[in-house]
Amino acid sequence: MRNRCTALFGVWLAMTVCSIGWVNGKDFLEPWGENPWYWSFGGEPVLLLGGSDDDNLFQWPEAELIAQLDRIADAGGNVIRNTMSDRKDKGFEVYPFQQREDGKYDLNVWNAEYWTRFDRMLRETAKRGIVVQIEIWDRFDYVDQASNRWQIHPYNPKNNVNYTYEESGFAREYPDHPGQNRQPFFFTTPDQRDNAVVLRYQQRFVERMLDSTLQHGHVLYCIDNETSGEEEWARYWARHIKAYAKERGQSVFVTEMWDDWNLRADRHKRTFDHPELYDFVDVSQNNQNKGQVHWDNFLYVREYLSKHPRPINTTKTYGSDGNKFGHTDQDGIERFWRHLLAGAASMRFHRPDSGLGINDKAVAAIQAARKLESLIPLWTVQAANELLGERSENEAYLAAAPGRAYALYIPSGGTVELVLPEVDGGWTMHWIDIDRGEWGPKQNVDKAGRTRIKPPSKGNWAVAVVRP
Repeated sequence: MRNRCTALFGVWLAMTVCSIGWVNGKDFLEPWGENPWYWSFGGEPVLLLGGSDDDNLFQWPEAELIAQLDRIADAGGNVIRNTMSDRKDKGFEVYPFQQREDGKYDLNVWNAEYWTRFDRMLRETAKRGIVVQIEIWDRFDYVDQASNRWQIHPYNPKNNVNYTYEESGFAREYPDHPGQNRQPFFFTTPDQRDNAVVLRYQQRFVERMLDSTLQHGHVLYCIDNETSGEEEWARYWARHIKAYAKERGQSVFVTEMWDDWNLRADRHKRTFDHPELYDFVDVSQNNQNKGQVHWDNFLYVREYLSKHPRPINTTKTYGSDGNKFGHTDQDGIERFWRHLLAGAASMRFHRPDSGLGINDKAVAAIQAARKLESLIPLWTVQAANELLGERSENEAYLAAAPGRAYALYIPSGGTVELVLPEVDGGWTMHWIDIDRGEWGPKQNVDKAGRTRIKPPSKGNWAVAVVRP
């Protein structure tokens, strides 16, 4: 069940694409003027929720892509992550460059199929009111660690006709984990190693991508996937993207995603401290944390950014049973819901097996979040655990507009107390079953004061405490 803003967003997107186009319309996705912690379109706030079964859906065959986007939209989802990746993980992925008859690639000639797929994804997401957060570069694409991706990639000199190992400065192998940041692909900009030989092809790729995305207004830009690279790399591309868009009379919104799990780490301040360059922040790696630490880390960022509020996105919510990192389905649901009540502007379940993707549990969690939003718009409340009594660690999480509305998440059957002020007509508690995505019972609270709140059963529950 979608709320009014989400439904209107989808309708407006479809109408705009079919008529005058995003770039000629006056409305587009942007931080909300009234509350810049959240996104908006046409001056109306929109909460971004989603999940998907892959990171680069644009590479999928058309039928599978359409089915995936329909499932996301039917769940009430309205955001996906899209890396520009061309990894040969599933066998149907293609590179952006044309391959010649001799097997080598020409980096000056585009592979039309790659860009046809990309444009189709942009059109189909626009029709369904689904925002696309793009990651332009991914360090895992250019190494051999646990793969042979560098050995077959067009940027490897042995696979193209455009430069040699000596001219490019590339090595024949990169066996280390990309976190070691030893791939010179990420050192080409003028303030780094000033590698003009390779940079010209990187620029050409980014500008071709922008030629497609700037025709739409439902795209956000992140420079890298969980990078540990140099600050100069990210700053160069943020400036380049903004300048290219500005020359075409448009504004775009850009961020970088750093790898540190600790959001207090200095590396994150590269984006936190520069609102003039980075229009939103992405704290996906907070999803490596659990429980109270996860909640407190996020609230630290909210406090740190309070002088210059910006949307905080989390495009990779980790957690699914059986993955190699030890995260569980329950971890994924809890992380999604903690970020929801703590004030995130965008949340997406990561792809399997690192996340729930858009499986039944993810669908139920999104549906439950939309139900809560229909009663309490999340931009009208703030994190308020201090209002809870008899709370143990990770037992419950609260967002509130005291005296008006209280949104509570209880992960596993806990019991807490909440002091409710006296108001005319009393209060009503609307329970929401997160594990099923359905409404639960409704209870009336006639008297003010200390109220014991216990969910109807074990499992993940939310409750909206509002005036009748």
